[in-house]
Amino acid sequence: MKILIPLLLAAACTLAQAQSVTLTGTIGSRAILIVNGGAPKTLAVGETFQGVKLVSLQGDQATVEADGKRVALRMDTPVSIGGGGGSGGGTRIVLPVGSGGHFMAQGAINGRTVNFMLDTGATTIAMSAADAQRIGLDFSKGQPVRMNTANGVAQGYRVRLASVRVGDVEIYDVEAIVSQQPMPYVLLGNSFINRFSMRRDADQMVLEKRF
Repeated sequence: MKILIPLLLAAACTLAQAQSVTLTGTIGSRAILIVNGGAPKTLAVGETFQGVKLVSLQGDQATVEADGKRVALRMDTPVSIGGGGGSGGGTRIVLPVGSGGHFMAQGAINGRTVNFMLDTGATTIAMSAADAQRIGLDFSKGQPVRMNTANGVAQGYRVRLASVRVGDVEIYDVEAIVSQQPMPYVLLGNSFINRFSMRRDADQMVLEKRF
């Protein structure tokens, strides 16, 4: 079974900070988790490892709990949980390569959870109207734009996002485009990426916040 490299925490991480947890596979009724960049650990529902408890497992999704907080995990998508914190004051993001060679991450826009795919070819963060509505973003007040897509010209709206968060890194006032066309992920484009220096390190993409 292929185990993908998880999101790593900085070496100076302490127990007071958030846990990084990745669901990398399942064996029967047991989940294979990677916690804080360590070795894969197989857990049954109800078992706990390094402060992370497996609450439920169904198909390619699991629910875990740490520090009294519960989050849902999707296969090969790292999530930060617990730590009492999450102040958003982090400076480093490490994204693992997922299936198809894409770099994926679970994060948040304006405090609402979304699934990102890193896209260096996208000028801005880009999302579907369905995702915008789900997170409560009123894109109709944005600036109308015409977008060239694989299916021809489409209507879009340019908006400003109050905050965008990946892991424990949060930035503010970020430009985005909302498209009327369906999209499987929110594209994490250059309006976010340009706030960071970026390098490829084996099967990881490392983003360091610029100051």
